[in-house]
Parts: sequence; structure tokens; C-alpha cells
Amino acid sequence: MPYINVRGVEHYYEWVKKPSNSWVKPVMVFIHGWAGSARYWQSTANALLDQFDCLLYDLRGFGRSGGKPTIVQASESVAASQSPQEEVAAIQELTYELEEYADDLAALLDELQLQRVYINAHSMGASIAALFFNRYPQKVERGILTCSGIFEYDEKAFAAFHKFGGYVVKFRPKWLGKIPFVDRMFMARFLHRSIPKPERQAFLQDFLEADYDAALGTIFTSVSKAQSELMPQEFAKLTVPTLLVAGEYDKIIPAEMGRQAAAMNDKVEFAMLPNTAHFPMLEDAPTYLQRVREFLQIPLQPEVN
Repeated sequence: MPYINVRGVEHYYEWVKKPSNSWVKPVMVFIHGWAGSARYWQSTANALLDQFDCLLYDLRGFGRSGGKPTIVQASESVAASQSPQEEVAAIQELTYELEEYADDLAALLDELQLQRVYINAHSMGASIAALFFNRYPQKVERGILTCSGIFEYDEKAFAAFHKFGGYVVKFRPKWLGKIPFVDRMFMARFLHRSIPKPERQAFLQDFLEADYDAALGTIFTSVSKAQSELMPQEFAKLTVPTLLVAGEYDKIIPAEMGRQAAAMNDKVEFAMLPNTAHFPMLEDAPTYLQRVREFLQIPLQPEVN
């Protein structure tokens, strides 16, 4: 499997491509959400192969990517302006703040020598992408945020969520994935329509195998008072043309949160997909893809034989 060292951490990535003799395709990067992996973006990427070379990767601490810095490997590629001690110190300071994950993406693109890309991100990954759009606008052509939005701080609700989330992350025995129908029960809260069993099982497996520190750390950084204050500001100052897609029955990030975020900036176009929840790209792929293609305004390029 292909791995690349990004800021001292081994990141899994893969290219989904279809050869073209007639033109150089733009690149679309996919970012997954909390406790997931790039696996659930596979079908969306396959559907866009005529228009894009698709780059899928797993966030630090999730899926097949490492959760901790690999100091020895990082030290071998020390920048000329840094001593090994300075490089190691910088790596050890990596946190689970979403801004750090945005910086991870910037480093990944630099390592792969990608100058300007399209980005499609989901859930927590969409928050990371919004931060990335504002920190590195020169690297983004257009962006798609799937199931994202702004929320108000509620001290009691947040405390309860963090407490429950801590229990969920702590109690993840590997044998849980072998119990019949657990994948269906696990995904019930995320879905309005059913999705194929292999996709349900893959998501459950990703959740069970996520790095403990990363899974717990991002619960606190993505759902926090600071984040509730930051994200409205981030949406308000976006300069990258952005499509925000919401699922009508999403219980994780209700569609109204997405509508409120989009209303803050005329660069953000809002689309609600009926009869879907937190995974509209899997629950109603044809409608999702149609909406994405309309936004991107990129016609299908004919192949030259």
C-alpha cells in the first residue's frame, strides 16, 4: 500500500485515475470525516474519473494512516534550514486541532507536488477543508463541503457529548465487528436510506481501528466552544467558490446548520438532498453527483483514440 511521510507521520494515500490521451485532468482531493477513512469516498471518486484524477488519503490517526510521528524517518528529511533537534521538536508538537489537520493536507500536497486542486470533504473533514480554504486559498480551485455547518455553543450539551464520546472511543472491542447486524445498528443514526453492506462494514471497521488519541482528541477539538466561535468567521471570509451539500434528515449535522453557514457568504452555494442523512453521496449517489457536476461546470471531455 502507498504511504507518504507527512510532518513525521506515515499517511496512507491512493490515486484513482483513468488514463486520458486528450488532456491533463485536474486533481480532486477527498477528505473523510471523524473515525472514517478514504474508503467510503471510493465510489464517488470512481464516478468522477472522466473529469478528475482523484486523490484519496486517510487523516492522521484514522484509517490506515499512523497516529504518531515517526521521528527517525522524519529526521532523515530534515529541511536545510532546520537542525534534527528542531525538526523533532516541531513534530512532537502536533496536536489534534483541526487547523493542524489543514496543515497536514498542505504538507501532503507539497510532498506530491500538487499546486492547485479541487477538494471534496465530509463532516469533520469539511471543517478541516474550510480552514484549509482560508489558510491556503492559492491551492484550491473549488471546494465541496458535504455535511458541514455552524453550531451554537451549549455548555451542558457539549459536556454530555464529550462524556459520551469518551465512552464510545474507550469501548471499542475488535470482536464487535464480528457480531451479525452490528454494522447496520452502528450506521442507523447516520443514514436515512440504506447503503451496501460492504460500505457499512468498512465504516465500522475504521471506527474500531481508529487511533485512541486521535479519535478522542478530535471529539474535543471539532465540537467545542472555540470551534463554534471560529467556524462562522471561517465561512464568512471564504474566497474559494464552495458548494455546501446537506442531507435533509442528517441528525449529526442538521441541514439547517449548513443553510446558516452558506447564508454567511455569497461564495457558498447551498444544496439540500432530499431523503438523505449524513452520507448523501452514498445514500443517493446519482442526485449527489448531478449536483456536484452542475456546480463544477466541467463538461465531460471526449477521449481521443
